[in-house]
Amino acid sequence: MISRRTFGAAALAVIAVPARAQWQPTRPIRILVGFAPGGGTDITTRTISAKLQTLLGQPIVVENRPGAGGNLASEATANAAADGTTLMMGTIASLVMNPIMTRLPFDVLTDLTAIGRSVEVTNILVVPPDRPWRSLPDLIAAARARPDTLSYGSSGVGGAGHLGGALLDSMAGIRTIHVPYRGGGQLITDILSGKVDFSIATAATVLPHIEAGRLRALAVPTPRRSPLLPEVPTVAEAASLPGYEVANWYAMMGPRGLPRPIVERVNAALNEALRDPEIIAGLARHGLEAAPSTPEELTGFIRAETEKWRPIIAAAGATAN
Repeated sequence: MISRRTFGAAALAVIAVPARAQWQPTRPIRILVGFAPGGGTDITTRTISAKLQTLLGQPIVVENRPGAGGNLASEATANAAADGTTLMMGTIASLVMNPIMTRLPFDVLTDLTAIGRSVEVTNILVVPPDRPWRSLPDLIAAARARPDTLSYGSSGVGGAGHLGGALLDSMAGIRTIHVPYRGGGQLITDILSGKVDFSIATAATVLPHIEAGRLRALAVPTPRRSPLLPEVPTVAEAASLPGYEVANWYAMMGPRGLPRPIVERVNAALNEALRDPEIIAGLARHGLEAAPSTPEELTGFIRAETEKWRPIIAAAGATAN
């Protein structure tokens, strides 16, 4: 049994141990986004960057590095100095899909440092309003009638929009053409003008256009209907495709070998930003739900997502082309 005196002495001993000095950045911090401005990753990063700037005490510069489905930003981050001044907002494409579909010059889990998840993303399957399809079965019927004719756009190879279309092809027994863009902003420009027939895109990029009547929402690729559009069915229920689901999320990563004090400091600031009511509300307006985590939880999540998607990608025949 521990006496009160012994416990008190132990407590004083704990107090007497000096706390590890908290890392404080001394230079501006840049956060790389692997896609062009205007997409969901870009919107997320810019929404939280002002709060991060206040919490970390240094200017935050959001730098767009579009190309190769986010791989250019990932490689630049992996090779950056491990001093906390270069970070990256990773996506399911750059952290899970691309490593499965193609050989990369870096390893996500050893050449990047997990910091924390940021958001879960609502995606919506949309078509231009001049297309005749009023439901997902209408779209599927048109694709069956004209194989290899209808096109779907995505914000990049390996992203949720790409895999969502490939999975729809596989499960519905249709053949459509994938058109990858260098970000959500460029994709939306072309789907608004009718250059592609449909897209599974982030709510951040399509919701304003749905509300204005410039795009038509046919379904959401989630297990349940979205509160953003409760009248829009899921892909599974609309097309009788049980098990169809495509999740989307973003996460903060750092360079290889990022010291633990920096990881802990940035993770704490990121999680505090994601608990801010104004930021939560701002994200929600774009179909983005704050989803903070520890670095260890993010690492485990990336591993689990990789194991989940590997057989699905193989079955769908999706490639990095």
